[in-house]
Amino acid sequence: MLPVDFVENMRRQLGETEAERLFAALDTASPVSVRLNPHKWQGGEWGSAIEWSRLGRYLDSRPQFTTDIAFASGAYYVQEAGSQFIDHILSAENIEGCRLLDMCAAPGGKTTLYSTLVGSNGLVVANEYVRNRANILADNVRKWGLGNVVVTNNAPEHISAFEGWFDVVAVDAPCSGEGMFRKDDTAREEWSAGSVDMCAARQISILREAWKSLKAGGLFIYSTCTFNNTEDEGVVEQMLSEWGDEICRSQSVDINPQWGIEQLEIGDFQAFRFFPHRVQSEGFFVAVARKRFDVSTRTITPKARKKVMTEAAKDSTKELSKWVRNPEKLAFAQVMDSYYCYAKSQYGAVKSLSESLTVICSGVEMGQIFKNKLKPEWALSQSVWFNREVVPCVEVSREEALNYLRKHDIAAVQFTEGINLVQCEGYALGFVKRIGLRVNNLYPNSLKINNL
Repeated sequence: MLPVDFVENMRRQLGETEAERLFAALDTASPVSVRLNPHKWQGGEWGSAIEWSRLGRYLDSRPQFTTDIAFASGAYYVQEAGSQFIDHILSAENIEGCRLLDMCAAPGGKTTLYSTLVGSNGLVVANEYVRNRANILADNVRKWGLGNVVVTNNAPEHISAFEGWFDVVAVDAPCSGEGMFRKDDTAREEWSAGSVDMCAARQISILREAWKSLKAGGLFIYSTCTFNNTEDEGVVEQMLSEWGDEICRSQSVDINPQWGIEQLEIGDFQAFRFFPHRVQSEGFFVAVARKRFDVSTRTITPKARKKVMTEAAKDSTKELSKWVRNPEKLAFAQVMDSYYCYAKSQYGAVKSLSESLTVICSGVEMGQIFKNKLKPEWALSQSVWFNREVVPCVEVSREEALNYLRKHDIAAVQFTEGINLVQCEGYALGFVKRIGLRVNNLYPNSLKINNL
């Protein structure tokens, strides 16, 4: 059952006929869509194209993602088609090499998209206030493997201390979740008219902090997965009332009318809404504009509160350099007892963030060094920088790969003494260490498959 207040609100907003079409659509099966990782995908053609997403694909049926080798290795991300429209918005901009803030980032769908778009010399700061969600976000970022993301676990007001720091700021705000009614009965049960007003107030408070972090001339993106005017147009109108003289229009975002997307103009914001009775997607709303180039915005890096990162010593750097491709383009640092690598172009920025914020993960965690030898972390196996020639790479069967992902025992005979990379169908899954007739499975406990 749909909530009564929601039904009445949609009838007022859409009219009787359109509202009934929406209600009927919310009782149908959800479409299945994914977005490919261009640095990892090896499967060739798959599904049909999502027209507003360069790497998006619709699937005819829902595979068992949990047991799919390509999924386990970060070769694609399962993401709603509507959310992938962010790619179409940013295709009108050049954000390669940019510094981007994803303010409410978990579980990581948009973060991994941004990571792809800013490229190896860009940086994504993916913040999530709820710690357990931040941990899930970090796992997905490690699996995606591009090494250009810093995952933070901070309140928005802590992030905004980095004033005027970002070329792009995106806020996929916590919302009442009406767009999830088709696929999530819990979303229906937890919805209330009061939650809509509460969410709108929270969205505005987050946006106030996020706006401070955007530099003059920077791009601002606001999105929700809900339908109602209060959290969508209403919040955008509140932004215009507070910062209207600082806002200008971004590059025009052209859409094909046949896509069925509702297009809105709200002041200088271009806005787009996805209704599942019109578009092959769940519900989604997004608005985009730019901070004016002539706005007087300072760039402030907060004073360091702690020392977290130190440059790796020469002997450690020599060992670490063996494990990556193009080591001359990377910076190596020690954080506590583990070593990490970063694009040289962003090392200073990551260091500043780490000294002021609560960082869950950043760059690529390479591992610990014992007696001048690296004991590698799983994240290194997933990195696009990883040099597979440094250890034996053992191609295993799908059955053996699933045993590995379940952290079950696997036969030692196929592995060389010491560290080996486990791969299946060409996809890297992680490391094992053979010690005599025993194999230590080094796959992370947080990711192991439990439902087989």
